[in-house]
Amino acid sequence: MKETHYRSLAKGITWRLVASTTTMGVVYLATGDWALVAGVGLADVTIKIFFYYLHERLWGRVHWGLFGPEPRLK
Repeated sequence: MKETHYRSLAKGITWRLVASTTTMGVVYLATGDWALVAGVGLADVTIKIFFYYLHERLWGRVHWGLFGPEPRLK
């Protein structure tokens, strides 16, 4: 089974929303500074979405842990 680039991107974006919201919540609880929350949140989303996408695409090449029938070629 193979994953499209769009699916990997969509998974990365939705995970980033969850993870970045968590990070921003922790920053707010620690500092109470909304400007810092915004700055950290923007940097978090921008940098980590790229690395998550690469991570997903690399794992797409790893066959370890996969099972089931091989997809038929069209």
